Amino acid sequence: MPIPTENVGSLPRPVKLQEAIQAYDNGKIGQDELKKEQDAACRDSIERMEQTGQWIVSDGEQRASSFATYPLTDTLAGTGLADNLAADGQYFAIFDDGHHRQLPRLTRGPFRYKTYAADYLKQSLPMASKPMKQAVIAPSMLSLLYPLEGEIDGYSRQDFYDDLVDECEKDIRQCFQAGAKRVSIDFTEGRLACRNDPNNPWTGRNMLDFFIELNNRVLDRFSAEERVNIGIHTCPGGDCDSTHSGDVDYKELLPSMFKMNAGYFLMQLASEKDKEYVYGLVGEYSRDDAEGVPQVCFIGVCDPLNPEVETPEQISQALQTAAKYIPKERLGATDDCGFSPFSIDAKPKHGSADFARDIAFQKITARVQGAEQASKALGM
Repeated sequence: MPIPTENVGSLPRPVKLQEAIQAYDNGKIGQDELKKEQDAACRDSIERMEQTGQWIVSDGEQRASSFATYPLTDTLAGTGLADNLAADGQYFAIFDDGHHRQLPRLTRGPFRYKTYAADYLKQSLPMASKPMKQAVIAPSMLSLLYPLEGEIDGYSRQDFYDDLVDECEKDIRQCFQAGAKRVSIDFTEGRLACRNDPNNPWTGRNMLDFFIELNNRVLDRFSAEERVNIGIHTCPGGDCDSTHSGDVDYKELLPSMFKMNAGYFLMQLASEKDKEYVYGLVGEYSRDDAEGVPQVCFIGVCDPLNPEVETPEQISQALQTAAKYIPKERLGATDDCGFSPFSIDAKPKHGSADFARDIAFQKITARVQGAEQASKALGM
């Protein structure tokens, strides 16, 4: 079997769609007009991704407010915020360029999703001629909705976690029921949990083990056969061409991360300074039997924050080097991160979202071709 390739999730939204989102927030257009632009962006995303040669495609999360907030609100500005939430929540991350992204705050129970990922998937599936995947948010990220200190009257922290696990399981199951072939869980908070940022209180609370346990509560509700197609994505962030935890040594994350009983992992690696060191860690800590499933390791071979397009030859060489440490039957290729995890996303290194969008498809095409070259070189 050749080396599989798969995208993480998001693609840059066209400038026209980002302008429509802002117009919707400002009350200048209605939901029908916004949906028209979302539909157009989804169709274009699927058609162009199919043209790259990738076997599985997605709509690039063109309808989502962000990878983290899609269950909670219509837009990043907070339009359509779900019940029992306020906009003034915990910072999720403070990025290297100084900007931050913020989560809502839970004000009372019970906790319920407003939107499920399958609600978007159902609209995009008729546009595709190839199998589709869907990305969902991890319960560990959404656990930060509950205030860090104290408890909400009448709704304990444990009650919230129980509801959260139920909702995350429902989110994944509905994607499969709608027709998704694969579902990957965004876990960018994993690496950030290893970094103690004095400006971001939750990062100093040693929450990684709790995050792993909470995510496994969801994963363990699925059979081994189902978990083969459930993945985990990790990266140091990728927003406005900036990261939030790239200085964290992967040695602090990977031994814990691979304790999650997922069937595959999508890992940022193209932008790592010492890739071979991390390949060794992945080979050491990934498991060939995680409660009945082998852990397939999709290494990042394209950097979405860098407008320079990697060549298929560079990608092939990276995969061949990785195969020295990771069994080739458990090796895959991916991008470091979603290309645009937040719906309103400036691209200072790229110049514009439309240019970044074109570059994204060029990178995906190179990844597919590079994986084919590496597969032949490795005799797969």
